[in-house]
Amino acid sequence: MRLLGLRGSQTGSERIMGWALGILNFVIHGYVHVAGKSLLEPVTATSFTSKRHLRRAWYSYEDSGCSSVTLELLHPKFAFVLFQIFLLAYSAATWFVDSTAAVSEVASGIAETDVLKALSQIIDPDFGTDIVSCGFVKDLKVSKESGEVSFRLELTTPACPVKDMFEQKAHEVVAALPWVETVKVTMSAQPARPVFAGETPAGMGARVGIFDADVYGPSLPTMVSPENRLLEMNPEKRTIIPTEYMGIKLVSFGFAGQGRAIMRGPMVSGVINQLLTTTEWGELDYLVIDMPPGTGDIQLTLCQVVPLTAAVIVTTPQKLAFIDVAKGVRMFSKLKVPCVAVVENMCHFDADGKRYYPFGRGSGSQVVQEFGIPHLFELPIRPTLSASGDSGVPEVVADPQGEVARAFQDLGVCVVQQCAKIRQQVSTAVTYDKSMKAIRVKVPESDEEFFLHPATVRRNDRSAESVDEWTGEQKLQYADIPEDIEPEEIRPMGNYAVSITWPDGFSQIAPYDQLQMMERLVDVPQLLHQ
Repeated sequence: MRLLGLRGSQTGSERIMGWALGILNFVIHGYVHVAGKSLLEPVTATSFTSKRHLRRAWYSYEDSGCSSVTLELLHPKFAFVLFQIFLLAYSAATWFVDSTAAVSEVASGIAETDVLKALSQIIDPDFGTDIVSCGFVKDLKVSKESGEVSFRLELTTPACPVKDMFEQKAHEVVAALPWVETVKVTMSAQPARPVFAGETPAGMGARVGIFDADVYGPSLPTMVSPENRLLEMNPEKRTIIPTEYMGIKLVSFGFAGQGRAIMRGPMVSGVINQLLTTTEWGELDYLVIDMPPGTGDIQLTLCQVVPLTAAVIVTTPQKLAFIDVAKGVRMFSKLKVPCVAVVENMCHFDADGKRYYPFGRGSGSQVVQEFGIPHLFELPIRPTLSASGDSGVPEVVADPQGEVARAFQDLGVCVVQQCAKIRQQVSTAVTYDKSMKAIRVKVPESDEEFFLHPATVRRNDRSAESVDEWTGEQKLQYADIPEDIEPEEIRPMGNYAVSITWPDGFSQIAPYDQLQMMERLVDVPQLLHQ
């Protein structure tokens, strides 16, 4: 008599099948032969059609852990009964496997919930909510049996100042779970390329470009000293190749070899448009645009050509400067570009143990208070700061640990945080709820949330496709839009509107102001507000 032999690791089904076959073999004094096939495939008989034909039948089975198994049976009736017992054992094994898989799946779901609950303890300081609700947790993999947990934290910017804190805290809270043995945390950032106007951080690990938009008096060629001081053209693509300094891509009319421009407004707008849109910027995280003072053609052109994410206001302490700054802030407000910080230049100097304010105080604070801009940064009067600006070596490069460098670093952290916050708000401002078949709207900088019927939004399109531009006659009729229409895609358009793609291929630009004026759904399930 030979009992069933298995090699390698055995699953629960293999063990049950082994016991059943061993007992069967022992009772009927037959034999079991192992040759290399599995036990879990359906039983096949080469000569079995009824009890009468079951004299000396051979049966083969399939299994990953053992070979083909053959049974030589001695008596037809006895063998048939034992064969039924064997089939019951096979059914039990199958049930065991299915039950084990179901239990394992439930355990895995509970373990995943435990991990997400632990990670929800980490609060993003800018958004004021946990990283799970922010959608930062990606690619979560949990194995409670081995105690292994791995996931990726996808932040809104690669230069996130709390990146290291998030990574450390996430590792700590997950490792604190009693069944966790190992934790693998991977950090990444969303492929975002936000744009803001004003100052920029240096050395924070982000891919940065600077565009000097002051055609009448470009200052970038004086403030930095790149190795190549002339812009080059790509003859094949007919594009501009920017120059570089300290890993930052630079474009300025001063690098075009033309000096300062003497031209009228329309020509200036064309130059700005060409420099900005035909440059091979590559993959950037931030494009910083240094605008000239005022609210002229250059500013309006830039605001129309690129979707600005945020603006930084630069001023001086004099009250006269406040007048120009106020016009700039109002312009950005109309264009739905939030101002995130105010920088007061030449603010003060220290001497004899005292701090002096030669140009007076209050201009920067007045901008902050009057327009509700949340952050104010004061830069001192320093001979070294002025000299570095004239020598082509910025102060943050010449003295990276100095007071001025720290001030710019604080400004950079502020801008990065505010841009990330704005991007998060914009990305979730208008979304489509498929379960409710309604468009959810929560305009940035507003606590109000409401819902719109998709057909209502589509019928309120004001483009030339729907309304005659000359007569104002409505070309799009009410009956042209089906009641069950659903948007295919909704994506932000700067900070003022969204682009909605409909099934007929039409792309509708819907400004937030227009959405707020539309007829709203009032019978909204309470669950959506929880």
